[in-house]
Amino acid sequence: MKLRLGRHIAAVIVAACCALPVSGCGLLGSGQAIAPPPVMTVSSSALVNDVLPVQYTCGAPEAVAKTPPVAWAGQPPGTKSIALVFDDSSAPITPYVYWIVFNIGPQTSDIPEGQLPPGAEQARNSAGSIGYDPPCPGTTAHNYRFTVYALNTTLNLPDGTSLQSAWKAIAAAAIPSGRGRATASAIS
Repeated sequence: MKLRLGRHIAAVIVAACCALPVSGCGLLGSGQAIAPPPVMTVSSSALVNDVLPVQYTCGAPEAVAKTPPVAWAGQPPGTKSIALVFDDSSAPITPYVYWIVFNIGPQTSDIPEGQLPPGAEQARNSAGSIGYDPPCPGTTAHNYRFTVYALNTTLNLPDGTSLQSAWKAIAAAAIPSGRGRATASAIS
């Protein structure tokens, strides 16, 4: 009987310990539920079935590819400016950055096709040029990402700053809950 009772108590303790982490109660000592941090949403009306159309690539029928439209929502309180990074995580040189826009006003919620918001500035891309460098992937599918960062400051960088300077400044000023991403898996 003692052995049986001991096994039963051990089984109850193990079951209780396993149930606590997966119960989802969200309580942390104080008895108060902890809400998950808000997440920014990012989208682009240019993407159709996760595909980036040719007019935003090096294969554009015009002489110069247009910058794609990008929209976002849900920037957290304390946002002083917004930054956008358009990159390719599956390029041979990873990540390959096509476009960095920074010092976008916190009240702005999108970048229209072929335009920049008033006061926004651009950094150099991986090709070394200022502004948008349209993707040119060939026949291989790539992972294109539009990532929008809510920042706790306006960046004290000049238009045309280096890729590394912009990247470091964005990382240092990013509000942890202020990041969102839209992804295209290919181009058409």
